Amino acid sequence: MTSQQATLFRTHSALETVHVQEGTQVVLSGWVQRRRDLGSIVFVDLRDRSGIIQLVFDTSKGTPAQVMEAADRLRNEFVIAVQGIIVNRDESAVNPKIETGKIEMTVHALEILNEAKNPPFYIQDGVDVDETVRLRYRYLDLRRPEMQNILRLRHRLIKEFRAFLDENAFVEVETPILTKSTPEGARDYLVPSRLQSGEFYALPQSPQLFKQLLMVSGLERYYQVARCFRDEDLRADRQPEFTQLDIEQSFIPLDTFQAMMERMMQSVFHTVLGVELTVPFQRIAYQEAMEKYGSDKPDLRFGMEISDIGNLVQGVDFRVFQQALESGGAVKAIAAPGCAGYSRKQVDELVNFVAQYGLKGLASISVLEGGELKSSLSKFFTPEQLQSIAAGVGAKAGDLILIAASSRQQVLQSLGALRLKLGYELNLADENEFKFAWVTDFPLLSYDEDEQRFVAEHHPFTMPKWEDLDMLESNPGAVRAQAYDMVLNGYEIGGGSMRIYRRDIQERMFRTLGFSEEQANEQFGFLLRAFEYGTPPHGGIAFGIDRLVMIMGRGKSLRDCIAFPKTSSGTDLMMDAPSPVSDKQLDVLNLEIRQRQPVQPRV
Repeated sequence: MTSQQATLFRTHSALETVHVQEGTQVVLSGWVQRRRDLGSIVFVDLRDRSGIIQLVFDTSKGTPAQVMEAADRLRNEFVIAVQGIIVNRDESAVNPKIETGKIEMTVHALEILNEAKNPPFYIQDGVDVDETVRLRYRYLDLRRPEMQNILRLRHRLIKEFRAFLDENAFVEVETPILTKSTPEGARDYLVPSRLQSGEFYALPQSPQLFKQLLMVSGLERYYQVARCFRDEDLRADRQPEFTQLDIEQSFIPLDTFQAMMERMMQSVFHTVLGVELTVPFQRIAYQEAMEKYGSDKPDLRFGMEISDIGNLVQGVDFRVFQQALESGGAVKAIAAPGCAGYSRKQVDELVNFVAQYGLKGLASISVLEGGELKSSLSKFFTPEQLQSIAAGVGAKAGDLILIAASSRQQVLQSLGALRLKLGYELNLADENEFKFAWVTDFPLLSYDEDEQRFVAEHHPFTMPKWEDLDMLESNPGAVRAQAYDMVLNGYEIGGGSMRIYRRDIQERMFRTLGFSEEQANEQFGFLLRAFEYGTPPHGGIAFGIDRLVMIMGRGKSLRDCIAFPKTSSGTDLMMDAPSPVSDKQLDVLNLEIRQRQPVQPRV
């Protein structure tokens, strides 16, 4: 019955009742998942964070009349406490769909701790409701078992990371959230200072500079589960605020550091998922990854590698191929297994898909049973030439060869995306497999046509490969970085590098990036000064916790792996943030908004 103050306090969770003897009296607490009224008997499914158990309200089994009356009031999501005894179900009534399906509770006492409005969607797994509704009522969405399981997975993952790093003598150090705005790639989130009028803090894009300063400080082994902030365009696997496992270590060669990170992943996957990983992980140079997979984060769970067939089509009188080769571009192909029977409509859909990457078309060759080849290229190529293309891409009977010709970058980007699309549609990637690799030897710099200068591919503190250092001024685009990404199933889950630790090299790097001496000192003077006091060689890595949870939990969206995420437009629908602030608050900060924008509907 309804009570002003709770008097029944939980003795067991729903799942713990599986292990108690029949006839044991227990108190359970939780939410009403479902109520079924059969007249003289009322069945209620009680849900807590451990699972669901069936409650039975039956006067013939000892439920008092006043408790039966209170049970009539129960509705979905009412919060209740019940006292009763655990009994075994009849064999014919066993429910194999829940872990407590062999038992039930006969209720003798009931307290309605709180009533609930009818929720906007069912609190169950696989709910079919628009994501904006789920995010607006996130506190209800998080009640669903699959969401709670993701948060538990996240908890266990971080717990095991901490355990491994602690066992290996790393020290967790918190670094500032309010810091200095420095150019590191993405836009900073800025925070105005009240005490220093007209000046701003920035929220950290990463603890990069602080962890390097901790190496200068002699800590030698640091880590942090760090909150990071980047003001950039969002997508399914990106959020404006995210969590990373940040790691830095001094006096360690690159291969030894990578081996330690492999052992950490091996330990974590074994403990959290019961999955055994084989080490060492595969190593792929950046250029090889781009040429074979069209991506610097290849999904290695399936083949369908990109093949260069430029030498096989050279000299053939087919204008599209020849124009691409003469202009310094490429002609490359993939073989889609089992797709030789694709209709014209299906092939056209693939052409439309690559068009979004700027590719104007695809040529195709169907490898039929018996080795016969069918292609619109037959009017330009001899049967022997077509056979040499099929052999060059490793095509077998039943495969569909898809050929792209354009600039090298456009061909690789298009075929890389097409490879992933077909690989997933054809179920070539085993969702139960976790395929790790290291991608290494990234370019240190790239040329930004808009800014007319070189920019850092990773960040300005990445050490060039020693053998390329002499080209830093003379040929910056050819310099490779001592940078490395750990990739898993087509995602980058961690990125790191060996760091610049000498002032002279760091100053050369800043000059190559277009910094004047004054600009370098204004932005990074504290780091340059620190390098004058005996800085050890060091390097590190940062792992994306949110993305790793998404992969391990086989999720589709990063938003499902974060308790309170933002939408693709960077808004919090539940809290209605960002939101306007009062003129009084702005006055305290000596800020003035030029023109207030009309409030737009949240999406």
